[in-house]
Amino acid sequence: MSAIALCAATLAGATPATCAPIKDSWQAIATRDDRTRLSKWRTAFVEGLDQAKAGGNADAAALEGALLQPDAALPDPAIPVGDYKCRTLKLGSQGNSGLSYVAYPAFDCRVSNGAATLRLAKLTGSQRPAGRIFPPEDRRQVFLGTLALGDETRAIVYGRDLERNMVGAIERIGPRRWRLVLPYPRFESTVDVIELLPAS
Repeated sequence: MSAIALCAATLAGATPATCAPIKDSWQAIATRDDRTRLSKWRTAFVEGLDQAKAGGNADAAALEGALLQPDAALPDPAIPVGDYKCRTLKLGSQGNSGLSYVAYPAFDCRVSNGAATLRLAKLTGSQRPAGRIFPPEDRRQVFLGTLALGDETRAIVYGRDLERNMVGAIERIGPRRWRLVLPYPRFESTVDVIELLPAS
């Protein structure tokens, strides 16, 4: 497979873009289950949003604007390298128990250059996604990663524990605003939406 160049500008936009060759496509790496989950991202989004609204959270969801609008993705989705404030919203509930809408405070995240792709890592909090960001496809970038929990010092390798695998789509929803949509996560919710705002 020929290499694809991924160029990520810095947040300030004042320095030249850095490019990393991509040797693997996300499709070649993702498990069959994760490919299926990602293909149903919009279904999960709508289901989770409907569950949140039915649970009495319609006003709270509406206040989030584009963040919780399934079709709000804008062109040019590439997320720049840099530090971010990331805020997780959990929509819907698996089974008949649990809250249908949970909005967490912002934690620290970082997008950095990896060996072959960009990497996204949530640096603080008790649930910390970490993984690879693949080159833009239309209005999204695919995220493949795993979930670190509690006092674990590093995330496990993708594919080693299927219960920790994460798959999602990174979309730009404003001039300096992105979101990561994680459909059908293994725990708690129907969909997780993580807002990503530049820290500076």
